[in-house]
Amino acid sequence: MSKRILIFGFFLWSSIAFFAQRERVEYLPTFDRKLLHYGFYLGLNQNDFKLNFTDKQIPIPGSPGMFYAKPNVTVEATTGFNVGLIADLRLHKNLNLRLEPGLVSNSKRIIFNHLKNSTNQDSIREVGSTYLHVPLVFKFSTDRYKNIRPYLLGGISYDYNFSSNEGNQEDNSASQFRMKTHNFMYEVGVGVDFYLYYFKFSPSIRGVFAMNNEIKYDDDPNSRWTAPVNFMGTRGVFLNFAFE
Repeated sequence: MSKRILIFGFFLWSSIAFFAQRERVEYLPTFDRKLLHYGFYLGLNQNDFKLNFTDKQIPIPGSPGMFYAKPNVTVEATTGFNVGLIADLRLHKNLNLRLEPGLVSNSKRIIFNHLKNSTNQDSIREVGSTYLHVPLVFKFSTDRYKNIRPYLLGGISYDYNFSSNEGNQEDNSASQFRMKTHNFMYEVGVGVDFYLYYFKFSPSIRGVFAMNNEIKYDDDPNSRWTAPVNFMGTRGVFLNFAFE
């Protein structure tokens, strides 16, 4: 699905750029001189997890010797949505600092393939997540050409996971998959500003990557679910449409 998001974004940019370059009238000629301006964005996302495993053996009922040395976990992601606000501070004619607080919603299915001999209740975890996503990013823009202006994005973000279950006293032994509430990401992206008659429209594609381990480990140090996981961090693709 992330490939579809990228292809859709590419064709959207190409179409708008074609019509924007045909326009001889330069819209919003003084827009970029503002010290501070505001806007909002809507978008789509697809997030999964980057997983690293330890070499620790874990007890697996039904396997020879009751141990399985090579855990096998896959993640199935679905497409979610993003919505938020924008505050943009002009630092230089080609550099802006942006605060973009918003809500991000998505869901993932984590499949513990090494537990496939067990019941589905043991081998599958449904993880639905709603985040308060607060990016602080630098926007590096080229000089404006007619009614278009490409740019690059880079920065860090804070995520508050409303669905983390971190404070839940029950863990995977009771079918409760837990993650940390407070997480930090870094993100990079590319986009284009299109200057229209009444507002500036800015589609962008960015990658978001976790900096910290998001998994909340089970109480049992030999847990079949969390013991083999050395790192679990979000990685995702965001397609945002900003209106400023």
